[in-house]
Amino acid sequence: MIRYKPSEVVDFIVIGSGAAGGVVAKELSTAGFSVVVLEQGPYIKEKDFNHDEFGVGFQHDISNNPKLQPNTFRTNASEAATLGQRYNYGRLVGGGSVHFTANYWRFHPDDFRERSVFGDVPGSSFSDWPVTYDELEPYYTKAEWELGISGLAGSNPFDGPRSRPYPLPPLPVKSSGVLFERATKKLGLHPFPAPMAVLSQPYLGRGACVHCGWCETFGCEMRAKSSTLASVIPMAEKTGRCEIRSGCYVRRIQSNAAGRVTGAVYFDSRRREVFQKSRAVVLSANGVESAKLLLMSASKRFPNGLANSSGMVGKNFMWDLGGLVSGLFDHPLNEYKSVQVSRVIHDYYAADPKRGFYGGAGIDARFDWFPITFGLDGLPPDAPKWGADYKKMLGNYFTHTFSTLSHNTSLSVETNMVDLDPSVKDSWGLPAPRLTFQLHPDDVKNAEWVQKRQVEILEAAGATKIWTYPLDDVGISTHLMGTMRMGNDPARSVVNRFNRAHDIPNLFIVDGSSLVTSGRQQPTATIQALAYRAAEAAAEAAKKGEL
Repeated sequence: MIRYKPSEVVDFIVIGSGAAGGVVAKELSTAGFSVVVLEQGPYIKEKDFNHDEFGVGFQHDISNNPKLQPNTFRTNASEAATLGQRYNYGRLVGGGSVHFTANYWRFHPDDFRERSVFGDVPGSSFSDWPVTYDELEPYYTKAEWELGISGLAGSNPFDGPRSRPYPLPPLPVKSSGVLFERATKKLGLHPFPAPMAVLSQPYLGRGACVHCGWCETFGCEMRAKSSTLASVIPMAEKTGRCEIRSGCYVRRIQSNAAGRVTGAVYFDSRRREVFQKSRAVVLSANGVESAKLLLMSASKRFPNGLANSSGMVGKNFMWDLGGLVSGLFDHPLNEYKSVQVSRVIHDYYAADPKRGFYGGAGIDARFDWFPITFGLDGLPPDAPKWGADYKKMLGNYFTHTFSTLSHNTSLSVETNMVDLDPSVKDSWGLPAPRLTFQLHPDDVKNAEWVQKRQVEILEAAGATKIWTYPLDDVGISTHLMGTMRMGNDPARSVVNRFNRAHDIPNLFIVDGSSLVTSGRQQPTATIQALAYRAAEAAAEAAKKGEL
């Protein structure tokens, strides 16, 4: 494996190795450029993954640990922010693509021009994208075929046009999928096989899913989940031009008086400070960490944060919103097996003015629990909390339950934001991110409306008992979107339509932060399509000597 010296000026530094960073690293290195990927987490290989629910879910084995990297949260600027984990990301090589559920929806064509379709939403910063679905479609296709996505083209009547089918057939339908499909068809809806970033068959030298059940939140030891760790990062390393440098916690992107970035300063695994030089930087940390890093990289030229002459860095933060509704069935379902999701509907995806509010949702069928979490939080509110009755109910409900999960709109609001907490520091002495987020009234109305549709589906499926979970707490966000939004106007956006910073010609920001709208969550396919497109633009700019 190639190893560059920090004093060497490499062509590109890529900060973050997740869904976007791994793609960008592969694209740039295969295009002939020298690349150093700086990843704050460890380089864990498939042989090291396990099914330890306590370690992964509670001790943060492969995700950010709030004891080391705290954040604060408030609902508005007049409120005092308090400590408490409010966002989650994969902290290892491969990032969140290692532990995500693997839903892999494309955004719909109208998602990119929804402001024009639906109209203004008072109190929001609702806007059209500067790119269209048609422009992004070839990159969606490239992502699906290069990473390995299982699905059935044409099965979702609400999808945009496709230039190719999925490379792999859908994964087998689960019990929840069968019941969900029957129920939604009874209601006149259109269920379809869930597009999943999990291999249904062997593909490109990787093994197919073995349906072990330890999928969401866990790494895949079979390399069946199409993470960047399993797919494109090995391609990048194979070029001999890409170094994956793990254990590197970037604290600053360095820039000069001319307004160009010159490299990145990071703490290595021994907490020693290192400066890696480069001709250009691609920031792909995630919607919170990328915003935090730009704000920490202030300079005389950019006193309010790097690439922040617009004041928009950190603004328009969109949250991972959705609601879970569970149902109990007479016969065993054994939903703990296999991947989380096998059937989805998009009938309620499009916003409809007749509802009286903006918003929509996709809904899937799943069992979103593992034994410990189900025992703690999965039973209905009237369940006993301990004793023989609790034990009996837990044993029965665990094998007889499935849930519907909605994936709801999160409206962009300029005052929903990420900035630096003035007093809280992480264990490296860096400012903790402060998250300010409050639901837009339409988000609340949408969630309530969609939850009723979920109950209807479970009733039609024959559930003998149905229970809901509170909608008023936004919980922990895993889809971190909108904080460096893409746009044509440098005064109202941070990056242009190719993810290139308006202020700094040799800085690209490529992750969920550039998203203008949230679609209906499940942003990974769109993030990776944008990453392929941005990497192509960065390579072209480098070849022209613009960087």
